Amino acid sequence: MTEITLIGKDGCHLCDVARGVIEQVVADLPDADADRVVVAEASILENPELFDLWWEKIPVVLIDGRVHAHWRVAPERLRDAVTESLHAVSAS
Repeated sequence: MTEITLIGKDGCHLCDVARGVIEQVVADLPDADADRVVVAEASILENPELFDLWWEKIPVVLIDGRVHAHWRVAPERLRDAVTESLHAVSAS
């Protein structure tokens, strides 16, 4: 499994854009790959630790707990990173 985490907050326009990019990238994956991707969200408003770390960089996208991007998410780059993560998991 590969986990994509979107860290943001309600009312954040860039967070909404990032969410759309994530949804589209996952939707465009082959079904067998998409079934192995979990998408989670975390709000900086509900978690003081996340707020302290990321308040000025949201949205932040993590792949398997590692920072992939902040502020803007490029679909091609995200697709490549997710595909690479899925293949790394398969090879393990």
